[in-house]
Amino acid sequence: MSTRTLISPATLARPRGRALYWTVFGTVVVLFALAFLFPVYWMASGAMKSPDEIARTPPTLVPEHWHLTGYTDAWDLMQLPQHLWNTVVQAAGAWAFQLVFCTAAAYALSKLKPAFGNVVLGGILATLMVPAQALVVPKYLTAADLPLIHTSLLNDPLGIWLPAVANAFNLYLLKRFFDQLPRDVLEAAEIDGAGKLRTLWSVVLPMSRPVLGVVSIFALVAVWQDFLWPLMVFSDTDKQPISVALVQLSQNIQLTVLVAAMVIASIPMVALFLVFQRHIIAGISAGSTKG
Repeated sequence: MSTRTLISPATLARPRGRALYWTVFGTVVVLFALAFLFPVYWMASGAMKSPDEIARTPPTLVPEHWHLTGYTDAWDLMQLPQHLWNTVVQAAGAWAFQLVFCTAAAYALSKLKPAFGNVVLGGILATLMVPAQALVVPKYLTAADLPLIHTSLLNDPLGIWLPAVANAFNLYLLKRFFDQLPRDVLEAAEIDGAGKLRTLWSVVLPMSRPVLGVVSIFALVAVWQDFLWPLMVFSDTDKQPISVALVQLSQNIQLTVLVAAMVIASIPMVALFLVFQRHIIAGISAGSTKG
């Protein structure tokens, strides 16, 4: 059965129709590429301008003189290595906690069928309807005085790691993926004598690498770009992540240096996207119902 398209195969077979098609297609692609890439170019080139040139009106499209001192000054004056390391520690810990606990909870709700499992899942999904800003105050009070053990998580990476575990979206994404795993494979593992934990480790997790990659990316990006919660948790400047440090240390800093610091801070996430873009695209259909 032939596929219906906007342009008929007969039109594409003619030289004029083919030329018109590729002209329109190329123009649209170039315009979209410029719309997305121009802000990146503007930020990267702005850090190479002089302080007077970056504030000039009308602005210059290309720097009159290329200066790399903005990047070197940002690296030294704003203590970027230390704050980048703080961000890496906080993001890695949140990723590990979230991957372990969300995977275990999703597996239990999907395959172990606990009592009142649907009620628990409904309560978890109901948290998606609550604005994140409404949870800031109770979350801060809990972190400041942890119930039962009465200890504070402020100025501690655990203040970032533990709240990140409660991610209803990633848990639901994992559960939907586990629901679609072939039942025959799991039954074969049970016949071979594998317990529930062994089945999860040896069968379910190797089959779930695509969705685990998507959840990992979501977890890392969420912590890396978060600002409000790390600002409340870390009052100690030396322990703050890069997103908070850029604001706290921007006083009395030249604009070119601040822009350069923003460029450096965005490089890890851009590199993460370029390396794992296939997993991000796969995440669009992860957990969806197959027709």
